[in-house]
Amino acid sequence: MEIKTISVSYQRKFNLGDYESVEIGCSLWGQIDPEEDENGCIQYLFEKAKESVKQAAIPLISKSVHQMNKAKIYKKTDALNEDELDSF
Repeated sequence: MEIKTISVSYQRKFNLGDYESVEIGCSLWGQIDPEEDENGCIQYLFEKAKESVKQAAIPLISKSVHQMNKAKIYKKTDALNEDELDSF
């Protein structure tokens, strides 16, 4: 079987707090030649879709107090984990 078209979809749902959420998604399609690597093309489209969702989400997340507090908590946790690794 010859694959001519590949499609990839990526979506994320973000909790904005106060019982609000937003779902952002992206679907990309690509046509490939028979000699191209299908898995490489899929990975490329996936990374592009993921980056597109990230760029679309940044303005919404930066305005969300809930998401900003969540980011601060993760940042502190990551810093603590790095300190633990440094002690070994």
